[in-house]
Amino acid sequence: MKKNSLQKEKTLVPTCKTYSHISNKWFMLLLLVVFAAGCKKVTEKTGLIGVCPKVISTSPSDTASGISLITKVDATFNEVMNASTLNTATFTVQRGTTGIAGVVTYTGSTATFTPTANLAPNTSYTGTIVAGVKDPSGNAMIADYVWSFKTGAGPDIMAPYVTATDPLNAAINVAPDKNISATFSEAMDPLTIPTSFTITNTTLGGTSIAGAVSYSGITAVFKPSADLSPNTTYAATITIGAKDLAGNAMLNNYVWNFTTGQVTPPAIGSLSDFGVFGGNAGITNQGLNTVINNGSIGTTAASTLITGFHDGTMGDIYTETPLNVGDVKGRIYTAPPTPGDATSFVIATKGLADANILYNSISPASKPGGTDPGAGELGGLTLAPGIYKSASGTFKITNGDLTLDAKGDPNAVWIFQTAAGLTVGVAGPAGARSVKMINGALPKNVYWYVGSAATINAAGGGIMSGTIISSAGITFSTAGNAVQTVLNGRAISLVASVTMVNTTINVQ
Repeated sequence: MKKNSLQKEKTLVPTCKTYSHISNKWFMLLLLVVFAAGCKKVTEKTGLIGVCPKVISTSPSDTASGISLITKVDATFNEVMNASTLNTATFTVQRGTTGIAGVVTYTGSTATFTPTANLAPNTSYTGTIVAGVKDPSGNAMIADYVWSFKTGAGPDIMAPYVTATDPLNAAINVAPDKNISATFSEAMDPLTIPTSFTITNTTLGGTSIAGAVSYSGITAVFKPSADLSPNTTYAATITIGAKDLAGNAMLNNYVWNFTTGQVTPPAIGSLSDFGVFGGNAGITNQGLNTVINNGSIGTTAASTLITGFHDGTMGDIYTETPLNVGDVKGRIYTAPPTPGDATSFVIATKGLADANILYNSISPASKPGGTDPGAGELGGLTLAPGIYKSASGTFKITNGDLTLDAKGDPNAVWIFQTAAGLTVGVAGPAGARSVKMINGALPKNVYWYVGSAATINAAGGGIMSGTIISSAGITFSTAGNAVQTVLNGRAISLVASVTMVNTTINVQ
């Protein structure tokens, strides 16, 4: 009878029974039978026997492929489970090593993981039910259950997004001639890109920047119509108008910012040797104390249009008089007649060509974005490196000296643009004005673009700084002034003469 009784009790193992009346011998035999039959839980003290929970099926099944992007992930157990033990900590779905967001629910004997967003196409995922999830009796799974599946291509319902930009967000010292690019997560509809990609100058309150947008592969490129302004912050935006090939729009505007660096100095070519260039019209000195240090002078005009100078290297004299003696430490280059010759004319011609190139390279067309902090009056200002353009068409330095502050950067560049004239100084003995350089600022990095003529300290005196390149002539001081006027830089004219009265040019 005991044997039959034992056999009867064995058939009830899955329902958890107590066998305290069984002898140790028969209890050990029962353990062997139970564990041979499968995962069980037995305690010798109470004789409690229960079925250990385990996953018996999943959806998607292990190694399944071509799964829908909107699928839910199910795990079905061999018995009813304690729902409180099934949550996003014990039931996870991962893309590689990264868990995806979702919600876990439980009904019957099935737990369901519902992803917060659609799954990605053609992507492998791993589902995991961790050991420790329990049934209502407290029996726990004895090992993690792990399975994997892969999504199919499916209909494209994923919103595109920006994965990378150049320059990066918050980048600094970006070159003013930089093209701005954005790379997307997938191929985009090229017709939606040009109107969705914008650049604005946030330093000037959001002024739009003109440019052309191109698209290739998965990358859009914004090419500004002209160089960006230096030392300026810009915002680049890809709007939700950008769509992928399936018509899915970006969920949000993508915005990033960057700041440009200093202006790069323009190339001056053969002008590096010239302190004064009189275009095709000549150069005139009046006075006994005009000197060109560290450089030469030149014009494509005939040698007879160089007056009041002598060549410090060759000893050639160009129409000097007892009252007009100018000392050129370098050479004098002109067209014939003697002392001009064919060789010096070639050098002068090259100088004029480079002067025109320089003039155009620092023009508003080539270097846009200049500001006018003093409404045309630069006197009394202290200016950081950058581009400055007169709104009225003229610049003056009359209300005081102009100070240029490099802020410790010896490569800092200033470009001043005026469509018409440049006037430095006012009348009277104390009328001279200067351009002062501080904190590492260098005259060789200062450029003055002058649309017509420049007049520098007509009353004599003062220290001007930078390369002045004028379309229609430059005049230093006026006849009869004995006080020395100084230019640390160059005086370049394109179609008119340069006139100096007791002027020192220190070529920089």
